Amino acid sequence: MGYWILIGAIALVSWLVSNQLKKKFAKYSKVHLQNGMSGKEIAEKILADNGISDVEVISVKGQLTDHYNPKNKTVNLSEPVYSQRNAAAAAVAAHECGHAVQHAQAYSALKMRSALVPVVSVTSGMSQWLVIGGLVLGAAAGAGFGYWIAVAGLVFMAFATLFSFITLPVEYDASNRALAWLKNKNMLTPDEYKGSEDALKWAARTYLVAAIGALASLLYWAMQVFGGRD
Repeated sequence: MGYWILIGAIALVSWLVSNQLKKKFAKYSKVHLQNGMSGKEIAEKILADNGISDVEVISVKGQLTDHYNPKNKTVNLSEPVYSQRNAAAAAVAAHECGHAVQHAQAYSALKMRSALVPVVSVTSGMSQWLVIGGLVLGAAAGAGFGYWIAVAGLVFMAFATLFSFITLPVEYDASNRALAWLKNKNMLTPDEYKGSEDALKWAARTYLVAAIGALASLLYWAMQVFGGRD
C-alpha cells in the first residue's frame, strides 16, 4: 500500500507540472516575435553563431517531441516549433540547440548521459520485475537466490535513477545556454524573453520531478529488499 501511495503522489505531481507546462507553452505560443523568426531560423542562427556547421535542423511530427540526436547530429523540432514565430518556439529551438553546443564542446554531463543510454535502455524495463520476482521467490523459498535477484533488480534501477539525475544538469545547462544566447544577441524583446524563460523553467521541472520519483522508487524498493534481511 505504501508503494502505491508513493507512486500516486509522484504521478499527481508529475501530472500537475506537465499540465502547467502545456498551459505555459500555449500561453507563450500567442506571444509573437517582433523579429519574425521561426523556430527553424532561430535554431540555424544559434548553431551558426557557435560555429556548428554539421548539425541539421529538421521537423518531426507531434507536440513537445523536440530533441537533439547526437548520433546523426540533428536538431529535431516539432512541427509547431519548427514553423511558428513565437516565444515558446524560440525557447524550445534555442534549448535543443543548447544540446548541440554541449555536444560540440564535449560537455561532460552529456557524455556521461550518452554513455548510460544503452545500459538504461536494457535495464530499466526489467529492473522492477526483478526486484518483485526476487522478493516473491525469497518469500516462497527463503533467503538466498531470490534475494540476489532482487539486489540485481535494484542495481538496474539505480542505473535508471543515476540517468535521471545526470539528465538534470544536461537540461538545465542547455536552457541556460539558450537563454544567454537569446539575451546576449538581443533576439527577443523583454516580454518575449520573460515568456521563453518561464517556459523553459517549467520544462526543467518535469525532469526534476522525474528524478525525484526515480529516487523515491529506488529507496522504497531498497527498504523492501534490505529491510527483510535479519
